[in-house]
Amino acid sequence: MINMFWQKYQLEVAVFVCGAVVMIFELAGSRVLGPFFGTSIFVWTSLIGIILGSLSYGYHIGGKLADKKPGMFELSIVIFASAASVALMIVIKDPLLILLQANIKGYRLGPVLASVILFAPGSILLGMISPYAARLKIKDLAATGRAIGNLYALSTAGSIFGTFIAGFYLIPTFGTNRILQGLALTLLLLSLVLNVNGWFRTKIGLLLFIIVVLPWLGNVNVYLHKSNFIDLDTAYNRIWVYNQLDKKTNRPTKVLGINNENHSSMYLDGTDLVNTYTKYYHLIAHFNPEFSNSLMIGGAGYSFSKDYLLQYPKATMDVVEIDPMMTTIAKQYFQLKDDARLNSYHQDGRIFLNQNNKKYDAIFGDAFGSRYSIPFQLTTREAVQKMYNGLTDNGVAIVNIISAIEGKNGKFLRAEYRTYAEIFPHVLVLPVKNWQDGYAVQNLILIALKSPNEPLLSSANQELNEFISHRWQKPISSDMPILTDDYAPVDDYISEFIS
Repeated sequence: MINMFWQKYQLEVAVFVCGAVVMIFELAGSRVLGPFFGTSIFVWTSLIGIILGSLSYGYHIGGKLADKKPGMFELSIVIFASAASVALMIVIKDPLLILLQANIKGYRLGPVLASVILFAPGSILLGMISPYAARLKIKDLAATGRAIGNLYALSTAGSIFGTFIAGFYLIPTFGTNRILQGLALTLLLLSLVLNVNGWFRTKIGLLLFIIVVLPWLGNVNVYLHKSNFIDLDTAYNRIWVYNQLDKKTNRPTKVLGINNENHSSMYLDGTDLVNTYTKYYHLIAHFNPEFSNSLMIGGAGYSFSKDYLLQYPKATMDVVEIDPMMTTIAKQYFQLKDDARLNSYHQDGRIFLNQNNKKYDAIFGDAFGSRYSIPFQLTTREAVQKMYNGLTDNGVAIVNIISAIEGKNGKFLRAEYRTYAEIFPHVLVLPVKNWQDGYAVQNLILIALKSPNEPLLSSANQELNEFISHRWQKPISSDMPILTDDYAPVDDYISEFIS
């Protein structure tokens, strides 16, 4: 029964499986590129564009080859070659991406080159399979359209299946390397069952390579665990946790890297804050000294949230962190403890703002999507209006931004400043490091005050007074358009100083 089914529907099974592999390969690709180029719209554009172009070329080549040499042996070799291509990609991806990251400065060029080298070969081979299978399936010219339509429908159904299983199960559950190893193994086994005798020894050799060698090569980080290096995949990000010495203080720190970007740090020998910009959030004590409850958009390692609870024992905080695994990691590796005064909400920050009916004395912003870029939906006039509505009468929004102020590298800050200034009566910008250099790309603290009263710009607290003295006092140009849900090219503005 099984043998009869296989003999009749083996081509249908092949195109379904390969359709699923294509989409899993593409989605896993974002995790391959993420630690080196981020997950911006440019990375996704590069990945999707190159894979689609490669599939198209594969359709063309597959159709020509099928007309010249139609046979199950040839089809099995194409599938075998695709398995070998994925296996080879696993071996070369990290050294190649390190090389490209170090030598290609373009925000667009790096992801494009990486996508071409790593994903084009496998995608071309996978694209060859459907037209080749269609040629083998056609036995009656009168039924050509139906046969081709059925196979391409199955290929699309496989792609849909692959999309959902990758996004909902595989990526949140398994590491990127294990997923890619599974794809290579799946393609190799499919090649074997389609034609057992063809290149048998070669296929068995690749099988042993995938099973025995690839797990070792693809999990080099296992050996880095001795240096407290941890590599994790979540539903949203690829996360690295590791120890290193802080460059400024030479003190030991634990770092939370999201897609190879430092999103949070913690001293291992004390409770004080590592990153200087996070200390500026304490300006809430100056601008709204009667505060009692706050909202933090962006949790990561919960660095400021922990310090907030420590410094203000009567205050409460709600933290919106889109990735629930991030909160688990903060508890496991960054000493976040359960506290009745701290509530975590695992959803997109904008969705939380849209649904929020609570009033906060302060809203802190520290959410980043990729490569210094705040998720666009948190930057727009509509989002800022939601923040304004969610504040008490004397409420304050304090948001971390990475940008320059002047010149082409300051486009994002000027757009965001104008957006906040349209809604809030008072908006201040405090450069953290080079407070007199408007062209320096750095952490900028944007403070928006809901009260129409003129703010006091000095403090008896020496540290807070020092922060306030860093405020940008020159005019900020209004040459950039206000950001809206309809138009917010945040990644494009950020690319100006990354390229």
